[in-house]
Amino acid sequence: MKTSYIISLMLFSSIGVSLCSCSLQPLAWNPPQKPEMKGVLEENQMLTQVSKIDLQGWYGPEDIVQDSLGNIYCGVHIGKEDFSDGKILKISPQGKVSVFYDAGSWVAGLHFDNRGNLLALSHKEGLIRIDPQGKASILLDRDDKGRPFYIPNGLDLAKNGTIYFSNTSHFKPYTVRYGRKVILEAKPLGGLYAFNPLDGKLKTLIEGSYFGNGVVLSENEDFLLMTETSKYQIIRYWLKGPQKGQTEVFMQNLPGFPNGISRRKNGSFWLGFSTKRNDALDKIHSKVWLKKLTYALPEVLQPKQEKYGMILNISEEGEILSAYFDPTGESVPEAGSVKEFEGILYIGGDIVPYISTYKLNSED
Repeated sequence: MKTSYIISLMLFSSIGVSLCSCSLQPLAWNPPQKPEMKGVLEENQMLTQVSKIDLQGWYGPEDIVQDSLGNIYCGVHIGKEDFSDGKILKISPQGKVSVFYDAGSWVAGLHFDNRGNLLALSHKEGLIRIDPQGKASILLDRDDKGRPFYIPNGLDLAKNGTIYFSNTSHFKPYTVRYGRKVILEAKPLGGLYAFNPLDGKLKTLIEGSYFGNGVVLSENEDFLLMTETSKYQIIRYWLKGPQKGQTEVFMQNLPGFPNGISRRKNGSFWLGFSTKRNDALDKIHSKVWLKKLTYALPEVLQPKQEKYGMILNISEEGEILSAYFDPTGESVPEAGSVKEFEGILYIGGDIVPYISTYKLNSED
């Protein structure tokens, strides 16, 4: 009886692994040898000296913005790995946390327009505009081919009102497991878009991206940058000049999984990372069968995101100017979102329950 039970259990387990592996249809990819952590990339302890704004049980401040009165806003979800519900939180200069908008889902990209409306990327409603009283209207919920924006991600706003944003996938809403699938499959999904709210027209700038994530305009708005998390790189799309409409790699072979990107007043950029590179993941990317097997493993056996805080300041030419680390991940376990307001870095991420703040000095 005991033997037959064990055989049955093994049989069902093997069937389960087989079915799970079949649900992943990955492409082979050979990542470049990761850069050495030396020179400007030499690890330091700078991000271990942070303060924290508790989000009162909510998780995932993926993007962070500030209004003219000094209030901070961020999108959050209900649990560390539960993205089934979410809000936009408002945090006063005194630290009071309240719900500004009940999104019913996680909200990623945020940006205020020149009328004080909050533009947001809701994983339930798409691109929305929320007035100062908290009333929302849907601007766009699918692309020009009728595909839904299941994981709208990074967002920036041009001076002429054009809204630029990315969408990681039009196949499924975000879960931690689906995020792993997108990374392992290494397929170009979603894309990069430009939307004109005056005439309601949407233009696809890039069809398909490799976990398209953070989006930012250059200071002169002559080009647009988008991070591609699963390929460890940043893509540049030219908006003006002789290369207008062309796409190129702006930075590649980054030391981690790039996520949020934002512009400083001096024209350079803050680049945040979800975590550092994983040697085991890099090694299996070229082996389709091994990626299938990894994805089919029970959740407890699958590789987890390592706690590791990393932020780079990069120039408009793609040069790394400075780097900030928390190698232990105790103070800043991830730095997926990085925004600078009044000399302070506000740092968030996909699954952290707080916003970290780091005070810059005159040399930063």
